Amino acid sequence: MSGENNLQTLLATMRPSLDPTTYVFLTTKQPLHSLPLSTLEPQLLVQEEEGTTIVTTEALAKSHGFTESIFPCKKITLTVHSSLEAVGLIAAISNRLKDHGISANVVSGYFHDHIYVPVARAEDAMRVLGGFAGQARD
Repeated sequence: MSGENNLQTLLATMRPSLDPTTYVFLTTKQPLHSLPLSTLEPQLLVQEEEGTTIVTTEALAKSHGFTESIFPCKKITLTVHSSLEAVGLIAAISNRLKDHGISANVVSGYFHDHIYVPVARAEDAMRVLGGFAGQARD
């Protein structure tokens, strides 16, 4: 099941959806096999040379004793099924949010793209993305 590649179609049909949950980024040097991943329920996990970055809910991070998390954020999902080989969607979204001074940490899953934005700017980001999709449909 391949996703959409056409940038204009992706923009016009992206239908952003805001998750009301607050997420945080945290990092640990604990070996991956020793992390409580089944109960930490990571939305994102990236292994880097310096440590493992985990994105999970603020509540789960605290309940697991992770006291040093950063970037409280909301997750916006673009509900269009974009291809992992699509060119330009992330750049277009990032640039549009940048033009409005909104920080965006973007990750692509197999089915959708997800944008983590600061809690205080989540509604602004939704307006920007909704307007962008509307312009693409016109």
